[in-house]
Amino acid sequence: MGKPGISVSALDCDILRSAFINSLIEERIPEDQWREYAALLIREFTGSDDVDSDLLDWIVRSSGATQP
Repeated sequence: MGKPGISVSALDCDILRSAFINSLIEERIPEDQWREYAALLIREFTGSDDVDSDLLDWIVRSSGATQP
């Protein structure tokens, strides 16, 4: 991602996506805020302000079937 040495494994991606989906359901986050919320989770996880757009797209897209 943005900082050298920061990598997100496949397991990390699944954990981020699961946390995202759980948040959508528990917090009833409106769909128009999904990308912003997913980006926040990625930034908090990596400790970097840079967000990998492919990871962001994957998390949001793969969560589309799970609308709260």
